[in-house]
Amino acid sequence: MSDTLRAAAFLDKGGTGKTTTVAHLGVALEELGHEVLLVDLAGKQGDLAKHFGVWGDYQARIEADEAWPNISTVFDDAWGTIAEKLGDDALADLVVPTAEGPDLIPAHPGLDTLDAELGNIDDARERYSRLEQFLDEYVDPLGYDVVLVDLPGMTNNVAYNGLWAARHVITPVEMGPFEAEQADALRRDLGKIADNFAVDIELALVLPNKVDTRTNLAEEYLDAFESEYPDAIAPDYVPYSQDIRNAAEHGQTAFALQEPSTTARRAREAYLDAAETLVARLGGEHHG
Repeated sequence: MSDTLRAAAFLDKGGTGKTTTVAHLGVALEELGHEVLLVDLAGKQGDLAKHFGVWGDYQARIEADEAWPNISTVFDDAWGTIAEKLGDDALADLVVPTAEGPDLIPAHPGLDTLDAELGNIDDARERYSRLEQFLDEYVDPLGYDVVLVDLPGMTNNVAYNGLWAARHVITPVEMGPFEAEQADALRRDLGKIADNFAVDIELALVLPNKVDTRTNLAEEYLDAFESEYPDAIAPDYVPYSQDIRNAAEHGQTAFALQEPSTTARRAREAYLDAAETLVARLGGEHHG
């Protein structure tokens, strides 16, 4: 049994900061001494690769028809045969290193049709366990300490694959009623999955994100989330920081900033605390 820890970032809503969270937690985990692999299933646009400044090169490979195998290939019926033919190099072209530490399996346009393709698999257990099989058989032997999966902002077959494979969910939430409703709906959905398939999927980290505590409303929602999710809430919130947005546009996380603002420094500290807490909740210790 591998000791690789897994978690997937998910909320049935776009724009809550899932990709930013995965990128920053990935770097934070590396800073804490863990070897990390990030997997982008969030869509063909490659936002996670853009976050690390590696999308341009990967997109060039896609356009030259050289990005094969890719993340969508591993869901294919023929993946086992493909991997066997490629031998030890099966994952060499899949995994892209980043300058900030984590390795990355980037998104690919093949993700566009993946939900429908998975929907054609009649057996639900087989439909939802493709990613788990790939991680078990091909990724875990690589010896990463932590694998983080970025999922689409909607409940579909791809998202279910990520939840099934990871069994632990990271949910970034903004301070508002809709996010609170969605987080509650997620908790109910995880319960349904557990009941239907006897698969226990745990809400491991609820991370308040882009928080502006200058507003009373934000403080109220923070208190509400802490009260509602006492076992999953992160130890600190991530403040809103324009620096984080600027860094992302330049293909970096806040950890790469040479002269971070006060909010960016606080965000880095919050991500480091969250990463340490996440590892403990996933049942791991310091691996590095």
